[in-house]
Amino acid sequence: MRRTALITAVFVICLAGAFALSEYLARQYYPQPVQPVRLGAAFSLTAHDGSAVTEQLLGSRPSALFFGFTHCPEVCPTTLNDLSVLREQIQQAGGDFQIVFVTLDPLRDTQDVLAQYIPYFGSGITGITGPEGEIHALARAWGVFWQKNNITPEGYNIDHTATVFLLDETGSFKGTIDFHESRDIALMKLKRLTKLAL
Repeated sequence: MRRTALITAVFVICLAGAFALSEYLARQYYPQPVQPVRLGAAFSLTAHDGSAVTEQLLGSRPSALFFGFTHCPEVCPTTLNDLSVLREQIQQAGGDFQIVFVTLDPLRDTQDVLAQYIPYFGSGITGITGPEGEIHALARAWGVFWQKNNITPEGYNIDHTATVFLLDETGSFKGTIDFHESRDIALMKLKRLTKLAL
């Protein structure tokens, strides 16, 4: 009986080991599908034209999402201008995407301020503002860093993430554009986003 039990135990152990090895090898040669990265969160805020805006905006068509502020001396205006120029090139090639700018400075960037600022960079851009707590919660949901500095009685600056987030027409994250990337690379990423290139 002992010998039979011992043989049975060894057989079960070997069988379990073989199964574990086969699972390991299967995962090596047949990787599991990559799950899409999920960033962001639900929100209910205000667009620069005064209309209510929710996360559904980001699921309506391909989007380039950027967090910044209107008093930004260089990064924000440069990014918005570059995105606007790139959008024109994409449109000429038969595609399109929207630009979404979320302020990190809602105390100064009210709806009226954004209404004057956003049109300067052209059409196809939605500026978003709202209560400070809700704006900052949204920024955290996107992994965006921001911090006030150079605080004086006259004002302050804000250090912040300069990444542009790329989202497809379902609102799924598809990549980023770095502030220091060349315009050619950014254009290629936007062509892929808008299905002008594979």
